[in-house]
Amino acid sequence: MDFTDSALVRPRPDALRAQVHLPRRQCYFPSPADWRDQVLYFLLVDRFSDAREDSRPLLDRDSPWSARPDLPNGEVWRWDDWARSGGDRWQGGTLEGVRSKLRYLKDLGVTAIWLSPVFRQRTHLDTYHGYGIQDYLDVDARFGTREDLVALVEAAHALDMRILLDIIFNHSGSNWVYPGDVDKAVYKPYPGRYPFGHWRDRNGRPVSVISGRDDGVWPVEFQDVERYTRAGSGSLGNGDIDDPHAEFRRSDFENLRDFDLDAPGVLSDLAACYKYWIALTDCDGFRIDTLKHVSLEQARNFCGTIKEFADNLGKRNFLLIGEIAGGDFQQDRYLDVLRRNLDAALDIGGMRLVLNQVAKGLENPADFFAGFDAGDAEMGSHRNLGDRHISVLDDHDHVFGAKIRFAAEAASPGQVVAGVALQLFSLGIPCIYYGTEQALAGPEAAERHWLPGWKSHDRYLREAMFGPDHPCRHGNAGLPDQPEPLDTGLPGFGAFGTAGRHVFDPGFPVYRRIAALGRLRGEFPVLRHGRQYQRQTRFLDRAFGFHAGGELFAWSRILDDEEAVCVVNSHGNAFRGADVVVDAGLNREALSVVLNTAEAADPDGYQGSHPVGSRVPVQRREDGLSYVELRDIPPSEIVVLSNYARPEPGFIAPAT
Repeated sequence: MDFTDSALVRPRPDALRAQVHLPRRQCYFPSPADWRDQVLYFLLVDRFSDAREDSRPLLDRDSPWSARPDLPNGEVWRWDDWARSGGDRWQGGTLEGVRSKLRYLKDLGVTAIWLSPVFRQRTHLDTYHGYGIQDYLDVDARFGTREDLVALVEAAHALDMRILLDIIFNHSGSNWVYPGDVDKAVYKPYPGRYPFGHWRDRNGRPVSVISGRDDGVWPVEFQDVERYTRAGSGSLGNGDIDDPHAEFRRSDFENLRDFDLDAPGVLSDLAACYKYWIALTDCDGFRIDTLKHVSLEQARNFCGTIKEFADNLGKRNFLLIGEIAGGDFQQDRYLDVLRRNLDAALDIGGMRLVLNQVAKGLENPADFFAGFDAGDAEMGSHRNLGDRHISVLDDHDHVFGAKIRFAAEAASPGQVVAGVALQLFSLGIPCIYYGTEQALAGPEAAERHWLPGWKSHDRYLREAMFGPDHPCRHGNAGLPDQPEPLDTGLPGFGAFGTAGRHVFDPGFPVYRRIAALGRLRGEFPVLRHGRQYQRQTRFLDRAFGFHAGGELFAWSRILDDEEAVCVVNSHGNAFRGADVVVDAGLNREALSVVLNTAEAADPDGYQGSHPVGSRVPVQRREDGLSYVELRDIPPSEIVVLSNYARPEPGFIAPAT
């Protein structure tokens, strides 16, 4: 019997040292040779799918008001009720729901799924996002079971897809409180080494002794109160990044309890918890939450031991991604210090905002490509650091900028495709946020003035794709084993300000365009591994140059003798054309069109310019400059050209 089978026939462990005996030198699912070959997809498990979409109709996007029903108690639809449902309630998404959508994601071009944390939360709280862990060795019952997680990973592997787990080792959930801090669970002022107050039971009430799995924190190793800094709640931004005891590192993360990672055994025990999940599930990588809030040395040690454990199981390229808030400099500081122990950082700083604005035609594309400049690089040059950054267009937090999705203020739903094209075809590892392929955007503009905290609350980044009729009841009353877990007094937090309708539509034009981008990326190694150059353009009698936003812009990926030219019309509502510079040495006669997103959205009815398979002649000037003429590209559409239109006979695509 292997480790997984033997672990699942027993209850989850209570203690690490006495009950968890990790395997080694066993055959686990191998890692990809290079994560640049992957397309990541990040989803909040609670907001993605409950596997019961067949019981609900697909949302009619032309009449969202028809999916805003009166409540069973006779109360009419209210926008503040919808917003409250999304801000502080579980909606009901499950691991089984994710498994039911693997084919939907694979057809989109996704090869690796990053799950929000699935570990057991405090039952009396509504931390649906998963970042307040109460039991590090169990799956939250609202998501499913350990068996469900193992089944999801197995099903993904059968489709050559990977699963990444979201983990936290900076802090635990709100499992205990300071003296006299019964209600708020936040203790100020910072700093201090405050006394321990009491543990919380399953209802959040004070208890002096942990007597059940819903009390306090598990495993037992974390029930030692000396394992927490107990410094109170301070600023999460104060301090120098090179100071291991900076305020932002010692402070509680709001009401979550900061671990004292300098205390003997704490770091190794936390690492053992996550090694357990690697061994149990055969997952393929971790996204590490709040990595900036642990010291550089602690981060290096934690990541190093996880890497070595995975290596011993044959997972030679187990992916570790760091969430490092505070801007691009701080991301690069961790990458520089941790080196091979940390594979990549999420681009959630200034580069995400630039990417958004460039895709909308509101910023000069040169600002985006300057991030890869060899002389002044935030992301590294050419191929050197392309594999060390995860490109992000939208996410669940938006640490910088307004807390609304890209599509919420786009010129059209299709404009988000331009942003995804920049992710998929530029240096880095792309990560698509759930719902991007359906252009989730919140309610229509005319209704947004009713919404509390529009643009400032992260709920508007977290609509439920599966369209629940109602959210779960608050706290313990909403657990799956309760007789009436749904709160029928609130509408579900469905997409576009609706309830009772799902939005999993593979025929939606944005989905079809992104799927075409993903297929092309998988087929052409040059788009994943090639060097990168922004290309000069010329239009309306202007000279060749790098022009402002709102026009057609282009860049090339070059791998050996192959060039792929990626062209984006960044104008949101007007056709554009331009002459685009290409490599004179690689291109003698013509380039072939290998992708046209306008055609991908309407393959049978497309009548526009540059269809797939057409040839665009290479023009030459007397000074040796070579270029191609592209005309009448529709708003926010993408055309890709190649000097090698399709792989040569006998070509074998790299294993995913």
